[in-house]
Amino acid sequence: MQKKELAEIRRHLGKTQAQMAQLLGVSVKAIQSFEQGWRKTPVHVERQVLLLLALKSRSRDNGKPCWLTRECSEEKRENCPAWQFDAGNLCWFINGTTCCGTPQKSWKKKMQICQQCEVYRSLLSVGD
Repeated sequence: MQKKELAEIRRHLGKTQAQMAQLLGVSVKAIQSFEQGWRKTPVHVERQVLLLLALKSRSRDNGKPCWLTRECSEEKRENCPAWQFDAGNLCWFINGTTCCGTPQKSWKKKMQICQQCEVYRSLLSVGD
């Protein structure tokens, strides 16, 4: 997560740095460090921030699950945790999804794929 993304998402959520720190279970100094780029945002914090954003954005969501958006075959669906747990708009959050044919073994590799996907990108349209 880029430093400006965290600050942008925080503002979209309507939270101060202190409120965001409390939500994420980190210090205010940590939030400041992440937003200034002095420290890299840890994966667990990034995931929480994106989940909060997804929950806030739910009301404007069209409800179309990822497997329909990406036109996944029935076989691919049955082997994908997003389908198994009926989490088609949180596919980016769940490890082991099979968007590119095989599950990704790390969050970093998964996010490289998700950042190109329309399901994830719709989440990040925070200015809308």
